[in-house]
Amino acid sequence: MKIRRILAAVLAVIVLMSAACGRNSEPDEGESFIYCLNEDKTGIVKTAYELPEGETLEKARQMLEDMRNPADDIGYISPLPEEVEIQECNLSGSILEVDFSREYLDVGQLMEKLLRAAVVQSLVQIEGINGVAFTIDGEPLKNSDGMNVGLMNEDDFVGNRISSPSSYQTDTLTLYFANEGGDRLVARTVDVRYSSNVSKDKLIVEKLLQGPSGDGAYPTINPDATLLSVTTKDGICYVNFDSTFLTGAYDILPELTVYSIVNSLVEGTEAVKVQITINGESNAEYMETVDLSQPLDENMELVAADQEDE
Repeated sequence: MKIRRILAAVLAVIVLMSAACGRNSEPDEGESFIYCLNEDKTGIVKTAYELPEGETLEKARQMLEDMRNPADDIGYISPLPEEVEIQECNLSGSILEVDFSREYLDVGQLMEKLLRAAVVQSLVQIEGINGVAFTIDGEPLKNSDGMNVGLMNEDDFVGNRISSPSSYQTDTLTLYFANEGGDRLVARTVDVRYSSNVSKDKLIVEKLLQGPSGDGAYPTINPDATLLSVTTKDGICYVNFDSTFLTGAYDILPELTVYSIVNSLVEGTEAVKVQITINGESNAEYMETVDLSQPLDENMELVAADQEDE
């Protein structure tokens, strides 16, 4: 009898270990997932996960709860330390704000990066969430330099940047600026060298904000506007500015500002449409002229017929 009990106990342990390994299986192509920590807590790995039902905010809250307290059929190491509480979770437009308790600030540097990467990349899978912002007791999360981390999306964690040193790449961009008369767009090709930690869609908008160099092309975007986030999802590039963007700074057609962004992104990325949002909201008009409530196609009719690239 004693031998049978021992054999039964050993068999039970083997079954439990096999089940745990199965629960940690990677998702199939196209299957939803959440990120968890690897066994030695030095990196994050995907774990198959069925997205919850409900409205966007309900899905986000449930996912965060599941990441903290996994069900029995989901085996992984939670990226959320027990001492760190999620105090609030709110949705503004397509931007999700997650407020953590002050214990977040005591998390080690590596663990904090893993936490951010796991939470953000998991949450942006939810339809209706294009960016995530972290706050601590209601105050924006800051980096080691004291600067606001700001909005984050999956592009902020491209190439396993949490553990890999930055590398640089070169490319040639086609950017659209205003002509001297302010009634047409002109294309300019620009050679760039940039960090692989920066997504190409974000790079393009940043270059547009900087304005052109050389003669015959003029800036289109208010230089005081703050670019909050850029992310591409399902063929649509979402560009999120603060409200200063809506104030034109140059004597040009309002359409030129909007379509300098749209045309440059459609030309230079995999996006086929561009949605411009203001503080995460899409119910805006640029200069009371251009409707920003829907994703926009490129408009090559605004491009001047006679132009020379620099």
